[in-house]
Amino acid sequence: MATPAPADAAPRASTRQRMRAWMLEGLADMAKHQQGGQPEQEPAHKGQRWWRVMCLTGVDYFSTLGYQPGIAALAAGLLSPVATIVLVIVTLAGALPVYRRVAEESPRGQGSIAMLERLLSFWKGKLFVLTLLGFAATDFLITITLSAADASTHLVENPHLTGVLHNQQMIITLILVALLGAVFMKGFLEAVGVAVVLVALYIGLNVVVVVVGLWHVAQAPHVVTDWSQALTVQHGNVLAMVGVALLVFPKLALGMSGFETGVAVMPHVEGDADDTEQRPTGRIRGTKKLLTTAAVIMSVFLILTSFVTTLLIPADDFKPGGQANGRALAFLAHEYLGNAFGTVYDVSTIAILWFAGASAMAGLLNLMPQYLPRYGMAPHWARAVRPMVLVFTLVAFLVTWLFNADVDAQGGAYATGVLVLISSAAIAVTIAAHRVRQRGWTIGFAVISAVFLYTTVVNVIERPDGVKIGACFIAGIILVSFLSRVARAFELRVTSVVLDETAERFLRDAARRGIRLIANEPDQRDVAEYRDKLQQIRSDNDIPSEDDLIFVEVTVGDPSEFESELRVRGEVLHGRYRVLCLDSSTISNALAALLLHVRDLTGQRPHIYFEWTEGNPFAQFLRFFLFGQGEVAPVTREVLREAEPDRARRPRVHVG
Repeated sequence: MATPAPADAAPRASTRQRMRAWMLEGLADMAKHQQGGQPEQEPAHKGQRWWRVMCLTGVDYFSTLGYQPGIAALAAGLLSPVATIVLVIVTLAGALPVYRRVAEESPRGQGSIAMLERLLSFWKGKLFVLTLLGFAATDFLITITLSAADASTHLVENPHLTGVLHNQQMIITLILVALLGAVFMKGFLEAVGVAVVLVALYIGLNVVVVVVGLWHVAQAPHVVTDWSQALTVQHGNVLAMVGVALLVFPKLALGMSGFETGVAVMPHVEGDADDTEQRPTGRIRGTKKLLTTAAVIMSVFLILTSFVTTLLIPADDFKPGGQANGRALAFLAHEYLGNAFGTVYDVSTIAILWFAGASAMAGLLNLMPQYLPRYGMAPHWARAVRPMVLVFTLVAFLVTWLFNADVDAQGGAYATGVLVLISSAAIAVTIAAHRVRQRGWTIGFAVISAVFLYTTVVNVIERPDGVKIGACFIAGIILVSFLSRVARAFELRVTSVVLDETAERFLRDAARRGIRLIANEPDQRDVAEYRDKLQQIRSDNDIPSEDDLIFVEVTVGDPSEFESELRVRGEVLHGRYRVLCLDSSTISNALAALLLHVRDLTGQRPHIYFEWTEGNPFAQFLRFFLFGQGEVAPVTREVLREAEPDRARRPRVHVG
């Protein structure tokens, strides 16, 4: 007699089902709208004014003022203002022109990764994109951990709280990261209005701090004299100063972190009334204004803040453990405007750093589904927001622990991610300019690419932590991606099947007598090939001569692609042989999709006939996995088995 189930088994199962449904609820936006966008005729002018969207990217870009002056002072010492001027020149003359061109070439917010993806096909293109995604993950994840660490620094170093929170920075940083993850688990929608308020408040408070700092410098002119004399003693002359500034410039690369975010938020920019997804002229123009305005504002603040902090803050206070470490402007706010104003400044800084982490998390959730699902390199649950939030939050915990919640220690990893993405963007626009024969722009972008590549190499040599953690992300993404691809190898991945008029006529005519298809690998396509194949299939499977047989031929395109539409065209060769011609990334999936479509179209269970393929089964599987070929018959049958569990409805596969 069967044992009755426990009384609470059904409620437990129901709870698990509700939890599963909640976890998988809400696919990431980019997973819903993969590649291709809206139809040509559909307008694409909805969105926000460019200056409002600038505030959305500004929570990431402008928030670096919270720690950039301190990092510059540690890297360059008294030379910090000169090194910052070099950074501003590279920003305005290098990164800005590059990303204005990226906005033209990739107006859907996919950035330089999409531009470079178009240049490469097959597996080398996928591996290249996965590598860039690894560095992008480094950039965004370190943004989360670095911002949280700096926010906790501002909290711990606040005079009202330092006694209570002393030595608690790690715990506070982990709590901030966990709270960020909790916000996204509940459901997060980027609020442009919140970003506008935060940026306006933060920029306004920084204006006050900078003006007060400049006033104190003006009141004590000997400070400038002492600084200039110290520079002369240390470096001798202006040329030596510039040379040293160029050498330390890679350490200041964090000041260019906002450009990739600026392009990523491009779809939010309002376009003209007659914009379309194919010609978003207004959106591109607005994005260029966004990038230019943000770069100019940030450049002015970088120069002024590096000047006042270098002149007014003792060098020892910038060092680890010092009161200005990771919070130079907050130090000035407390020192010259009082603890009340300083606390308001701390709260503003913590808020914008918090929202910078939120912007980075949103960037991760939008970026990954653009590529991995199309490659078949992500599990199904990776399309949902909440499971990915858990993954990214756990990785952020690990990074925070590895770097001990130290702002300075994470600077190298952050700079590496930023510089690799900017270098890839510079290379992408150089190639784009060369393709349209713009000689002047090609030379200019090539020079910019060389500058950023040099900066990246120097940064990697001096601070290898960045490339190490980037390599960990790359290795993790590639490993998970290929495991997912293997697990999904037998999944039916044809999005739709389209028959031309001739192909449909072949199938409807054959349906009256029974649909029998012969899988044929196209070779010479002469009379002998089809005659011999037909005789062999009839002999191997005892098919009467009066039965109709239709050949099916699949031409493999790029086998690294995962999902695609299947188009079928009918041909009559040599006046007597009917052939269905298909183009696909894999033979087996194309045949299985065709068989299921024919069954649904005609109401008949089609038969398909194969020959056995000679060779080692494992080698044949690798051929299928990498090149879309291999042992076609058993793989086709396995794809059909997974797609149609009902044996009575499953198309029949014969192998002779």
